[in-house]
Amino acid sequence: MLVRCQDAAFGYDGHVVVGGLNFSVDDGDYLCIAGENGSGKSTLVKGILRLISPLKGSITIDEKIKKSETGYLSQQAAAKNDFPAGVEEIVLSGNTGAMGLRPFYSRAEKQRAEENMERLSITDLRKRCYRELSGGQQRRVLVARSLCAARRLLVLDEPAAGLDPLIAAELYELLKKNNQETGITIIMVSHDVRTAGMYANKVLHVKNRQCFFGETAAYLDSDLGKEFCSSGKRDEDAR
Repeated sequence: MLVRCQDAAFGYDGHVVVGGLNFSVDDGDYLCIAGENGSGKSTLVKGILRLISPLKGSITIDEKIKKSETGYLSQQAAAKNDFPAGVEEIVLSGNTGAMGLRPFYSRAEKQRAEENMERLSITDLRKRCYRELSGGQQRRVLVARSLCAARRLLVLDEPAAGLDPLIAAELYELLKKNNQETGITIIMVSHDVRTAGMYANKVLHVKNRQCFFGETAAYLDSDLGKEFCSSGKRDEDAR
């Protein structure tokens, strides 16, 4: 078990944003955190990343998972498209958190970057400038960078937001492949649980409190899951 919340609540300045949290994430899980905008998903992610402490209850994280060795892709980073650096340079930079004061990348870190570029199928883009890439290619680069930082845990906040549905599905497929091949644990926030849930093995649904936690199949078969997925489809059709 890597993460466990027990009667936990997170928020700011004493105000609870999301509470009633009782769930656990096991080694090798692929957890999708679902919920509407403003439901507390990103606040919960900050708690998992140990950027904020619980206002109530507790969160226990495996002591082997260091902050500097957790891969994280935020909504803000995913939305950026103006990085002036090259693809290989950006992917390599995922190692910096674990480097301390050491100024140069080790052979192992360079190899790690190479392997993650291969996993995300962006090796042929290594010399390209990031801002010249398509949206889908940019997300792959940022996920590869996050994988360089991650040792056992990768946290992604809406990694496919704004992407074409086919490109988003391709990204989810690549994440699932990494989860299966490397055993890395993935916690991903997504409003598109209808698609993302096809790849995750567990779903946590929050609406400023925990509404569901369990296996994906059970969630998709629940009244809550059916309602949320159908509302997501209506929003997609409206666009």
